[in-house]
Amino acid sequence: MKKSNEKRSGSPSSEIGLGLEDLIRQGARQVIQQAIDAELAHLLEQYESVKTLSGHRAVVRNGHLPSREVLTAVGPVAVQVPKVRDRSGSGVKFNSALVPPYVRRSSRISAALPWLYLKGISTGDLSEALKVLVGEDAKGLSPNVVSRLKVQWAAEHARWNKRDLSTARYVYWWVDGIHTGLRAEGAEGQCLLVILGVTPDGRKERVAIDDGLRESKESWQALLLDLKARGLQHGPMLAVGDGAMGFWAALEEVFPTTRTQRCWFHKMGNVLNALPKSQHGRAKSDLQAIWMAPTRKEAHTAFNHFVKHYGAKYPKAAEKLTKDRDALLAFYVSGNPTAFFPSRAR
Repeated sequence: MKKSNEKRSGSPSSEIGLGLEDLIRQGARQVIQQAIDAELAHLLEQYESVKTLSGHRAVVRNGHLPSREVLTAVGPVAVQVPKVRDRSGSGVKFNSALVPPYVRRSSRISAALPWLYLKGISTGDLSEALKVLVGEDAKGLSPNVVSRLKVQWAAEHARWNKRDLSTARYVYWWVDGIHTGLRAEGAEGQCLLVILGVTPDGRKERVAIDDGLRESKESWQALLLDLKARGLQHGPMLAVGDGAMGFWAALEEVFPTTRTQRCWFHKMGNVLNALPKSQHGRAKSDLQAIWMAPTRKEAHTAFNHFVKHYGAKYPKAAEKLTKDRDALLAFYVSGNPTAFFPSRAR
């Protein structure tokens, strides 16, 4: 029993769990701190017109209280509550509705984080999501505070969306259109166009996250042209995505030298949908044998085996695979990142 416990504590899955908890704590701290700062800004606005005899503002910021930890279901989260100074002597103080004085424990923050992510995207639902975070009695989270937070987050995204890309280089891109399910006015057909990239030194980066219309060629083309206008000199060596996007037509016009790789995750789903469930287990293993093959030759062998094995009885499944053969095996084509990016060559 002791050996079993030792093995479990050192397993990769436990390390991943610890990393996720750290990430959730970091996100919780950032969201809470932004909300507290927005509460303070709203209070200062309320007393903006109150002046001292000398004409100065009566209520001003005055540093922070000592940092303290609030215990959550994912562990302790450190927060700093700001203070105000009331020069008029009327006793104005700042008490955060999010983290009231002496509060050391919150049982609702961990449940609210995914809620804030999923529901807070919608303007109409953000206030409701924050209520889950702090409770129904959080009077400080007025519509003005919520609006201030949304403006702050939008400004952060706008700054990121204008960053200089003249030194950016990517070997791979993964692209997709994500439909959020929002039902806001004028949002019919809207989705998020997302590009994740890998640099020549192996780092993963968010390249672009922007609004699009039905993953159309025009939407993707506008996004790619914007990246180019901000200095991106080359597209990636290889772009990976599913087959239903207008991205490929846009890519051919903006970055024509980039090779295309069809996404195996989407392709496997399409092929399995053309097979009876009784065949799914074996077929999935046979498909994995293709893209997990160590060499292009072995991948072609596994590919041919799948087509031969399933083609006679399930021709539609085999056809879904064979029609994209070259695009599915593009990543096996040899390529040298330093040859593609001469400035990186040593």
